Amino acid sequence: MPLIELENITFSYSPAEPPVLREVSLSVEAGECLALLGDNGAGKSTLFRILNGLSFPQKGSYRFDGAEITAALLKKQARAKRFHQRIGYLFQNPDVMLFSATVWDEIAFGPRQLGLSEAETEGRVRDCMALFGLEPLAEKAPYHLSGGQKKQVALAAVLALNPEVLILDEPLAGLDRKTGARLRELLTGLKQAGKTLLIATHEPALLEGLADRRIELTVEA
Repeated sequence: MPLIELENITFSYSPAEPPVLREVSLSVEAGECLALLGDNGAGKSTLFRILNGLSFPQKGSYRFDGAEITAALLKKQARAKRFHQRIGYLFQNPDVMLFSATVWDEIAFGPRQLGLSEAETEGRVRDCMALFGLEPLAEKAPYHLSGGQKKQVALAAVLALNPEVLILDEPLAGLDRKTGARLRELLTGLKQAGKTLLIATHEPALLEGLADRRIELTVEA
């Protein structure tokens, strides 16, 4: 059984507008790396919102690990908490993800919400900061950081939850070449560790040797 399964998904932000997604079906196996390609406006970010339970299709169904993901299901606090623990989502714009007073607190927020001990939380924060060399920024306010630094902090906060699935929307945007290479190495390691990856990117070099499949969304004429 696929870990992620979409069947004939149709979604529109307004009844007066044409659908952003129309009759989209796909499945993703556990441990697979799927690349999502397409021009701006093709619906990649919208599809990712649906996969993360932030938007819900008007037609069709979305099943995660066999369970249909609906608004009613995610109103149940325990189910929603477990679902969002298993899927980590890096938005294209990291500003929508950052709200804590310091970088340390930003990365620690997720583990604390999971009820981890302070010792385990601290260990996860230190490990995730070390991935991107963020230690000197630990006491900085996220809104004072550069765009690339914000992206790194947002990704470190996602990784601190240790999710089974990572959904990354344009992860290289705002990163310099060195940090981008480090990210690619990190993603390769995560895939080898059995994580499931879904990546939307306009940078084909990121996908070489990493993506098992590539799916392209097109803008309707």
